[in-house]
Amino acid sequence: MLKDQFGREITYLRISVTDRCNLRCVYCMPPEGVAWQPHGSILTFEEIAEIVRIAAENGVNEIRLTGGEPLVRADLPILVKMISSIPGIQDISLTTNGLLLEKMLPALVDAGLKRINVSLDTLKPEKYARITRGGSFEKVWRGLETADQAGLSPIKINSVAMRGVNDDEIIDLAKLTITRPWHVRFIELMPIMNQALWGEGFPAPSEIYYSIQNMMELLEPLGLKKCSDVVGSGPAQEYQLRGALGKVGFISPLGEQFCERCNRLRLTADGHLRPCLVDDLEVAVLPAIRSGQPILPLIKAAVALKPESHELTHNAHTTGRCMMQIGG
Repeated sequence: MLKDQFGREITYLRISVTDRCNLRCVYCMPPEGVAWQPHGSILTFEEIAEIVRIAAENGVNEIRLTGGEPLVRADLPILVKMISSIPGIQDISLTTNGLLLEKMLPALVDAGLKRINVSLDTLKPEKYARITRGGSFEKVWRGLETADQAGLSPIKINSVAMRGVNDDEIIDLAKLTITRPWHVRFIELMPIMNQALWGEGFPAPSEIYYSIQNMMELLEPLGLKKCSDVVGSGPAQEYQLRGALGKVGFISPLGEQFCERCNRLRLTADGHLRPCLVDDLEVAVLPAIRSGQPILPLIKAAVALKPESHELTHNAHTTGRCMMQIGG
C-alpha cells in the first residue's frame, strides 16, 4: 500500500491521456491558448498500462482517464481494455466534455469503462458556446442521453460555479437530479492559470469565485439532505434534494478544503506524476520508463512529496500548467 507522510493511503490514479482538447473553456485555457505537446512526448498506451500495473501492485485500485479531452485520443477504448485487464483495478471512469460521447460510448463500455463525468456548466446553448468558446450543447446532451440509455451509473455532471456567469442556473442544474438518477456536482472555481480576462461579457476573474456556502444557501429551500452512500472516492460532499432520484455534490477546494482525505496522484500526458493538483511540483517518469529503469521508486517519491494541503487559500497560484494540461 502506498501511504504518504501524513498517513493517507493512495488508491486513486488520475491519468491525462492527452493535453489536447476540442473546446477552449474560459476557465481552463488561457485566452492565447497553449502549445500542444509533440506526439513523441506523450505516453503510449503500453507505457500508461505499465505504470498502472505497477501502481495496482501497490494498492491503487481506481483509475480515472482525463485530458485535455480524453476522447480526442485515437483508439481510447484500446487503453480502457488494457487497464481493465490489470489485476487489482476495480474501477475505470472517464471525465469528458461529452462532445464525442454519443459516438464513442458503446466501444468504451465494451472495453470496460464503468462510469463517466461530463463537464456541463449551463443548460443554455448560447451560454455554453460562450463559456466553451464554440462548443455545442446539443451534442453534449445527446451524449448524456446515450450514457443514460447504456445504463452507466451514476452519471455525474461537473459544473464549475461562477458568479455572474452561471450562478443563475445552479437551481436548474440541481433540479436535473429530481427526475433523473444523475449526480450534479458543483465545483468551486480554482485559480489555475485562469486569472487573465476571459473576454467580452465575462466578469473579471477576481469577481467570479462562488463559494460552497453560497451554493448550499441557494439550494437549501429545495430540501438538501446529507447522503451517507457515496459512490467513488472523490472529494464531493453529497446531498439529495427532497424527492430526488439523483444527488447533488459540492467540491470545495477553497470554501471547505478536503486535502486531509486526498487519496490520489495525477499522471500527466507527458509522463509526470503530480502529487497535488494545485502544486507545480512533479516527478518525471517518462525518461525512466523509456530507458527501462524502475518505476516504483518514482511513484513512491511522488507519494512522499504530497503536501499536507494546498496553498490556494494563501493566494498561491500554479504557474507551470493550466488545468487542461494537468488533467483536472
